[in-house]
Amino acid sequence: MRTFIFFILFSLISCSFFGQTYQKNRVIILTDIEADPDDTQSLVRLFLYANQIDIKGLIATTSCWHQTDVNPKSIEKLIDAYGQVQPNLLKHESGFPTPENLLTLVKEGLPVYGMGGVGDGMDSVGSEWIIKVLEEDDDRSLWISVWGGANTLAQSLYKINKTKNKKEAKRLISKLRVYTISDQDDSGIWIRNNFPDLFYIVSPGDDYGNATWTGINGYFEGIDNTKISNSWIAKNIQQNHGPLGAVYPDVAWGVEGDTPAFLSLIPNGLNESEHPDWGAWGGRYELYKPDFSKTKEGGSIVTIAPETRKIWTNAIDNYTPYIPNEFGRSVKKDTVSFKNDKVTLWRWRDDFQNDFAARIDWCIKSYEEANHPPVPVLSHPQQITVKSGEEFSLDAFDTTDPDGDGFSFLWFNYPEAGSYKKSIKINGAENVHVASITAPEVSKEETAHFILKVTDKGEPQLSRYKRVIVTMIPK
Repeated sequence: MRTFIFFILFSLISCSFFGQTYQKNRVIILTDIEADPDDTQSLVRLFLYANQIDIKGLIATTSCWHQTDVNPKSIEKLIDAYGQVQPNLLKHESGFPTPENLLTLVKEGLPVYGMGGVGDGMDSVGSEWIIKVLEEDDDRSLWISVWGGANTLAQSLYKINKTKNKKEAKRLISKLRVYTISDQDDSGIWIRNNFPDLFYIVSPGDDYGNATWTGINGYFEGIDNTKISNSWIAKNIQQNHGPLGAVYPDVAWGVEGDTPAFLSLIPNGLNESEHPDWGAWGGRYELYKPDFSKTKEGGSIVTIAPETRKIWTNAIDNYTPYIPNEFGRSVKKDTVSFKNDKVTLWRWRDDFQNDFAARIDWCIKSYEEANHPPVPVLSHPQQITVKSGEEFSLDAFDTTDPDGDGFSFLWFNYPEAGSYKKSIKINGAENVHVASITAPEVSKEETAHFILKVTDKGEPQLSRYKRVIVTMIPK
């Protein structure tokens, strides 16, 4: 009986796709929905991953753009559209929750701006729900994905600090993981100052132009920006894709500015949510105290102030894309390179946009008509140790595709993710199932991250990854 109960509990918190099992990330969404159509856009995408992410709450909140109203009914409207396509989604992958289940997760914070809604007598259904979920007997981290103001979370923390003993408060707060889309009220800086041990990802302040998350919707010279264009969205998401695509609104200010707050929770082989410095679909972030002199007012009403402790924030990648090559080896390095924090996110943009397009196809297509991601399979552990100067191989010979599509390999070093910051080349071809690499000379133990990207030849083309962490030791 105990074994059976454990199996049931495990199945509720994990997901399995083609023989690969992942533990689902728990997440509560705080959304200032109706402040900008992009919240609605991001919820449409989120629901398409509702079987891979354990959604524990959908809380309507305020923000600097939406100060006196909260709109849970708008969330419910989207769930209704999701409910119409959920049976078809189940033809493609298991585990999509019922719309009835999602409706029970819709809550609301106070219709009050910022710190005006934090303190004695400021509890809300939303703030109490965060505490309730946090107190559940579940060892997994609880992600709070903040798309607007953070005052509902601030109230939860205020009450925990006031009503729990120090040991219990520390235990509960240690389970929290917060990703906020910049600062959209004055409670974010209050949280960071008063809870110095809280895991917190943010591009601080309200200067959106200097925020990593804008890599999702920025137009960047030197790359193909087609997949965030209005015409691409209309063709691939909004039109002829069923009720959920039909409720995806046109872009008003920027497409899906809130989506980076959950992109790194999707199990794709690259994402490692507990390691923001490793880089993933939601960008790459490092833990440090940012220089306040470089923080600018963004023109809104949010108060900004110096950070008093380290936070997970903007990090820089030096990135040279691989591009298709018509003759000979199928890929080659581009002639241009990019170096900034937004690169850490947009470098994956075509991949996650294709993934979005494929999954919204699932709303209307049969399994046979749609595309599904390939399944990379390594022939060795994902963590290996080698000596300086040693030649070693990485191999993905047993990789498969559920649709029987052909697929392409691409191996590359991600220098910024490891401790060894110099680029390590792949010997010979980087687009075959086996990669040969020579470990550089090191004087102390160093780590290097190598990424395998497998892309199928279906429509749209879908990519999945494997990350191999190589520890290099002196001879």
